[in-house]
Amino acid sequence: MFTLWSLIEASLLCLNAVCILHEERFLAKFGWGATAQVQGFGEAPTVKAQVLNLVRSIRTVAKIPLIFLNIVAIIFKLLLG
Repeated sequence: MFTLWSLIEASLLCLNAVCILHEERFLAKFGWGATAQVQGFGEAPTVKAQVLNLVRSIRTVAKIPLIFLNIVAIIFKLLLG
């Protein structure tokens, strides 16, 4: 059954996955590592560079709030099943 809670839980799991991605171990295998982003001054950023910047931004901004959201989700699951 698809509910609002399952949508929130799925988005929480996706944010967790983005935050634990390791660039050197996982993304570099596919050419998406930190060294793959070589760009000249004044050039428009590529899609790959924009995605990598988004991943880094999410990792920076969402690390502390995700800890609390995970605690709330765990308590919610323990109490209500």
